[in-house]
Amino acid sequence: MPDKIRCDWCGTDPIYMDYHDDEWGVPVYDSRALWEKLILDGFQAGLSWITILKRRDTFITAFDQFDPAIIAGYGDNEIGRLMNDTGIIRNRMKILATIKNAKCYLEMEAEKEGAFGEFIWSFTGGEIKKNAFRSMSEVPTQSPESEAMSKALKKRGFGFCGPTICYAFMEAVGIVNDHLVSCHRYER
Repeated sequence: MPDKIRCDWCGTDPIYMDYHDDEWGVPVYDSRALWEKLILDGFQAGLSWITILKRRDTFITAFDQFDPAIIAGYGDNEIGRLMNDTGIIRNRMKILATIKNAKCYLEMEAEKEGAFGEFIWSFTGGEIKKNAFRSMSEVPTQSPESEAMSKALKKRGFGFCGPTICYAFMEAVGIVNDHLVSCHRYER
């Protein structure tokens, strides 16, 4: 039986192939899960996604299971602990942005439970935007929707959420289907 056809970006690394097949592009609606993914995409800025994937479990442990209520209360001791944790990306600006983003997330959720998820999906009217790209060279790094999302997140106080990060996030959480049309995951 021949191997499955996948998007070119995942190559042959088993971690990447599993992520591509089981997670990337699968619609996520839960506010808390969306927030966690946005944070991880922010940490990925300037790095390859596999760097984050290989450290994801360590990130989850280091950041208290990505519980925004706990992270929002982080102070100097927690920042110091994270800056010394070799299992994560030790970037002070990204760590501080995570704390700030936790506070912003909690403010949104205090307005209405599920508000963050509704907000995130609002940039495509709650619908999955299904593209039909045949090669990786056709896939953009940002879109009008990711630019609008970035601008709106920044207006609400979020950091590390530029339009390129937002586009990668939208692809990862299934808001945008950028699986190539030849990929076995495209129709699903």
